[in-house]
Amino acid sequence: MQISYNWLKDYAAFAQGPEELSVLLTNCGLEVEALERHESVRGGMKGVVTGKVLSCEKHPNADKLSLARVDVGGNEPLSIVCGAPNVEEGQKVLVALAGTTLYTDKGEFPVKRAKIRGKMSEGMICAEDELGIGDTHEGIMVLPDNTPVGMDASEYFNLAQDWVFEIGLTPNRIDAASHIGVARDVVAAHNHQKGQRELSVLWPDVSGFLSDNHDVHIPVHIEDPDACHRYSSLTITGLTVKESPGWLKNKLKAIGLKPINNVVDVTNFVLHELGQPLHAFDLSAVDGNKVIVKKSPRGTVFETLDEEKLELTGEDLMICNASQPMCMGGILGGTRSGVTEATTAIFLESACFDPISIRKSSRHHGLKTDASFRFERGSDPEITVFALKRAALLIREVAGGTISSDVDDVYPKRPSPVTIDLGYRRVQTLIGKDIAAGEIQSILEDLDFKIVSKTDDGLILSAPSYRVDVRRDADVVEEILRIYGYNNVDVPQKMHSSIVISPKPDKEQLQNVVSDLLSARGFNEIMNNSLTKAAYYEGAGFDPLRSVPIRNPLSQDLNVLRQSLLFGGLESIVYNRNRKVLDMKLYEFGNVYTRKTAEKKSGTLKAYHERMVLALFLAGKRQPETWYEDEAMHGFFDLKNAVYAVLRRLGIKERMISSREPEQPDRFAYCMDLFVDSEHIARLGLLSEQILKQADIRGDVFCGMMEWDAIVQVASKQSLTYRDVPKFPEVRRDLALLVDSAVHFANIEEIACHAEKNILQEVNLFDVYQDDRMGKDKKSYAVSFVFQDEKKTLTDEEVDRVMEKLTSAYEQKLGAVIR
Repeated sequence: MQISYNWLKDYAAFAQGPEELSVLLTNCGLEVEALERHESVRGGMKGVVTGKVLSCEKHPNADKLSLARVDVGGNEPLSIVCGAPNVEEGQKVLVALAGTTLYTDKGEFPVKRAKIRGKMSEGMICAEDELGIGDTHEGIMVLPDNTPVGMDASEYFNLAQDWVFEIGLTPNRIDAASHIGVARDVVAAHNHQKGQRELSVLWPDVSGFLSDNHDVHIPVHIEDPDACHRYSSLTITGLTVKESPGWLKNKLKAIGLKPINNVVDVTNFVLHELGQPLHAFDLSAVDGNKVIVKKSPRGTVFETLDEEKLELTGEDLMICNASQPMCMGGILGGTRSGVTEATTAIFLESACFDPISIRKSSRHHGLKTDASFRFERGSDPEITVFALKRAALLIREVAGGTISSDVDDVYPKRPSPVTIDLGYRRVQTLIGKDIAAGEIQSILEDLDFKIVSKTDDGLILSAPSYRVDVRRDADVVEEILRIYGYNNVDVPQKMHSSIVISPKPDKEQLQNVVSDLLSARGFNEIMNNSLTKAAYYEGAGFDPLRSVPIRNPLSQDLNVLRQSLLFGGLESIVYNRNRKVLDMKLYEFGNVYTRKTAEKKSGTLKAYHERMVLALFLAGKRQPETWYEDEAMHGFFDLKNAVYAVLRRLGIKERMISSREPEQPDRFAYCMDLFVDSEHIARLGLLSEQILKQADIRGDVFCGMMEWDAIVQVASKQSLTYRDVPKFPEVRRDLALLVDSAVHFANIEEIACHAEKNILQEVNLFDVYQDDRMGKDKKSYAVSFVFQDEKKTLTDEEVDRVMEKLTSAYEQKLGAVIR
């Protein structure tokens, strides 16, 4: 949210400069994320001055150029080559001096001292579009004859210069989504700093409001009072829609709004001044001379101001005339009822709509407006009439016309004020500091809390109607604390703690252990949103019916809970590659969610399943480019090595793990599954081209999905114990086995581990050889076996017996031939 420093000063007479005010705002809960200088004309016309054309003659070397001598208030006139057809002697003009940079719609344009067709040009006589103050390029801009020479253009045009705060508004602070709202906090914080009530909020004066006549009265009927809490309106006739005056345009431009016309600009001005959205209808579009606030039937087609046709759901609140919808209440107007240059009379609306109703319609139709932003967070029902009068007076000021009706205020059910019992002890407990009762009362009064009654122990408060987020004493304590100042709360000198026995296994501790391991191996941790788009799970082995949908999604890209960490990881890879980071080793811990399609009661928690997964991603080069080593890309075995390192760190030994290729690799070009006993613990492999193409990724990406919950359960049954360094030597024996092509090394390793469980320490594949001379569908594995006894030195006879046992097992179970 953007707040103008100059505009803010209209509502509070503070003396702080922009930077000092930034600190004050941040300290009281309105975090200033950026502070930028704003100029109504980009560049502020620096280097542009007024001048007088002393003489003008044709350029001797160009038919369409003129050679002018221009007095700009210096010691000597400037010689300027000009291509404008309307330049004449005696004119007062605007001159950009050499070294000036002009900012146009086409970009920046530096003015240099240079020869043009053999004649020196020491500046530039400017047109409107070259200065950024208009669109005309038919000729130079000619000023009145009484314009002084040598005056800075910024002074001549009285250009507005301002500072703009970019405030990171938290969702509960919609009361501060206006200049008045921010001024209220500034006043409260300033008064607290000074220890006395020096400032107060300077509200705009609407005491002069009075209808000029009662010629046009438009009755309003609210059919759905639950969706429309209050509707205030009036009519203005005989107005002229045109360009807004400079002061109004400058106010809107300062906060990033584009001026449209004087009527629409006033409604936007009041919105950002008071926080109350308004809407102006062309009075000629109000058929039947009545307005009905209701929900139109499902399937009704409504065309917005943006000329987009929407099909209504039956739950969308519409502002209708006697025959059709004119506006989607609290969100966006319609094409037919919009204010144009042909408009001469308007129906002006100031309403309070139900936040839930607005939020549902806004999310469903994907419409985000300044009005919906405020209404869906909760607006103040008590400010509608004040805002309406303020807007009516401004419209009459800038567009003329007469106010042709009294305020028609339909308020079906006035809500009771929120009453809160606040104890001083409660304030001290939550804040951690004893604040004087008088100081608490002063802060609350500056924040518009009404003190209903007070005792020695506390206060009975009535919350202001615009504070829709304040409902209990803790909310009030938060208000006191942010004005009192978080930095004014002392840090305690001692810590109180108690022994907490956590259940085993400690998943968080194990997660930290694995995170440390992976980070030490060069991985970077990523954290992605658990909300994602449903389109990801339409194919690639996912069942879209198992996605957990969000009832009121923020957008169509965040409409389901993720079934997998895969797509978040791919988005992270794309994000980094777009920023020239090509080589990545990433990991992420995160929950994934699925819906049990067999469960009919989808509203119960039993219908859903949640589990934690550890995802690993490898992409690009294995290591940075160097002069002393050949380039190598990440491969499958780099991923496998990382996965096995995680399992070993958790005490899961390799001989406990079995692997096999899945029948349907789904998202992988090739992959393998890992099991402990019959428990699936991981799948790792190379992602398929289809998945990578869908994510717009070129090159290989290796991915491992580890079932963290299952791994933790397996790890909890293992014990990490100290073992002495072996005192006795290892013995290595090798075998060359001729086996069928369908046999995998995992089969050889598994048979070895079952055949000898006592002294066999390691089985390793160190060579694979295939040749047609060996036979069809045959291959040779060269396998090493490492033996060791922790209690004694092994003899050759003992090792030979084990090797004979292994050889026999391979011949019987695999049909292997010992080469």
